[in-house]
Amino acid sequence: MSLNKLLPCAGERSAHAVVEKGPKPESRLGAVCSTPPAHDSRRIAQGVGKSCLLLRFSDGSFTTSFITTIGIDFKIRTIELDGKRIKLQIWDTAGQERFRTITTAYYRGAMGILLVYDVTDESSFNNIRNWIRNIEQHASDNVNKILVGNKADMDESKRAVPTSKGQALADEYGIKFFETSAKTNLNVEQVFFSIARDIKQRLADTDSKAEPTTIKINQPDQGAGSSLAVQKSACCGS
Repeated sequence: MSLNKLLPCAGERSAHAVVEKGPKPESRLGAVCSTPPAHDSRRIAQGVGKSCLLLRFSDGSFTTSFITTIGIDFKIRTIELDGKRIKLQIWDTAGQERFRTITTAYYRGAMGILLVYDVTDESSFNNIRNWIRNIEQHASDNVNKILVGNKADMDESKRAVPTSKGQALADEYGIKFFETSAKTNLNVEQVFFSIARDIKQRLADTDSKAEPTTIKINQPDQGAGSSLAVQKSACCGS
């Protein structure tokens, strides 16, 4: 089984994941992340921290110096999930308006999406609804989604979005919610493993429902067979 792409796209960047087992279908696991309007691409990004989350998950490292993504980038990590090897291809797409055509193209066929906001930036949280509308317009109806409040390591005095508010929004849309920190590695593994597991389960459920119904032909039921036997016996006996 193969989960092909995870796209943090809503905002600055995008991500993608794959399950390796036998042939690899062309499918995508997407992670969409939300961020306020993008800055000049030549400056250090002060976004929601999607690239830092991806770097922490894929390479186990953290940096405060990230240049805003131009176009599309991606990272890969192979994990073990429920006894299967899962290859996560994390697509990182630019969130600036001028790249919107590129990023929305990656929604189509995406298996899963991470909606990420910065807990110290209320505008990034408010922007989540816009990204969900974008997803509803461009992604498949059954795409898995998780809401992520990043930078949870920041001092409470800097927090602009309470945990309860993030949970309430997730509950409203019926999706899971995590608060993460790329800096301290809080819940980073859990988020990616969770969406990969959700997608894997959904695909398994879909496969089981898609099993064809077996129809037997030229095999009369037992009652009909008995009737024919009786008629033949009567005919031969007469």
